[in-house]
Amino acid sequence: MSDILVLAVNPGSTSTKFAVYEGEKPVLVKTLRHSIEEISKYKSIVAQFDFRKGLIIDALVEEGIHVDAIKHIIGRGGLTWPMESGVYLVNNLMLEHAREGVMGQHASNLGPLIADYVALQIPGARAYIADPVVTDELEEIARIAGHPRFERVSIFHALNQKAIARLHARTTGKAYEELNLIVTHLGGGISVGAHKKGRVIDVNNALNGEGPFSPERSGTLPVYQVVDHCFSGKFTRDQILRMVVGEGGYVAYLGTNNAQEVQQMAEAGDPRARLIQDALGYQVAKLIGEMAVVLCGNVDAILLTGGLAHNRYLTDYITARTGFIAPVKVYPGEDELQALAMNALRVARGETEPRIYTGHPPTKPTRT
Repeated sequence: MSDILVLAVNPGSTSTKFAVYEGEKPVLVKTLRHSIEEISKYKSIVAQFDFRKGLIIDALVEEGIHVDAIKHIIGRGGLTWPMESGVYLVNNLMLEHAREGVMGQHASNLGPLIADYVALQIPGARAYIADPVVTDELEEIARIAGHPRFERVSIFHALNQKAIARLHARTTGKAYEELNLIVTHLGGGISVGAHKKGRVIDVNNALNGEGPFSPERSGTLPVYQVVDHCFSGKFTRDQILRMVVGEGGYVAYLGTNNAQEVQQMAEAGDPRARLIQDALGYQVAKLIGEMAVVLCGNVDAILLTGGLAHNRYLTDYITARTGFIAPVKVYPGEDELQALAMNALRVARGETEPRIYTGHPPTKPTRT
């Protein structure tokens, strides 16, 4: 069935990436960059829908792709209500929640909207999403935050974590559902998930800066100091939020979110850059240790992936601190388009059944 054509769509904040796959083979991979001037014309992310889907259709025609042969269109999942992992058919409820941004506004909310639009133009085509960032398989004990007014939330790099976990499982000759893995996505945000027999039973909320700090996120901060800053009268709410996400981590310490620059500074002998880079690895390693406890020490492998996994010094640092737990395997980079396409192929080949989005909001913490 290598003639199965899949269109994968991944909208980002300043880009729209899409690819056409024939089986596992990419026949077209495109990244359309959007300038700040272009994006600023629109009052909201959802308002960019017509602009972005038009660019994709035009590009497919220009590249000579036989659009009517594409029967499986899969978009990156957005901030809808939480759902378990898997491939989901795009339905009207999902589209409504993506437009509304029930869990927040993000460019990924355009994923199901664009996939649905393209599918409607092609007779017999179906639209899907897979493993969105709101994938939620937490065990109940992992949701307890420490006070009934608060609850831990699952928002993480589910698409890449799940794809790398399945890739690793294939290299061992076992099914993903047979393994216990700790998967660490090292990127602009950092997430560390405890994968127990195919379910992520605990993970940090990487979107909102929980866990280790990263190139642009502060991670979990000392609570009393944060409260003092909030009530100091020196900062607005937006400024505090930017300290947590966008202007934290490497940005706050070293003035850049470019991890390669930080690595070069450290290699050139900058002691502060070396300390901060080591501290990032230190915090990641600590969270990996926590996830080993979640899995009761029964860990088949620790997987390091994402853009920062290209940094051999960083991955060696993390490996040195965590290798006693389980073998550490490095899968540098990420390919969300490929991960999306492979999920669509699993449906096309009958390896999995698409699920139905029912749109249940998360359980509200008890208010006392």
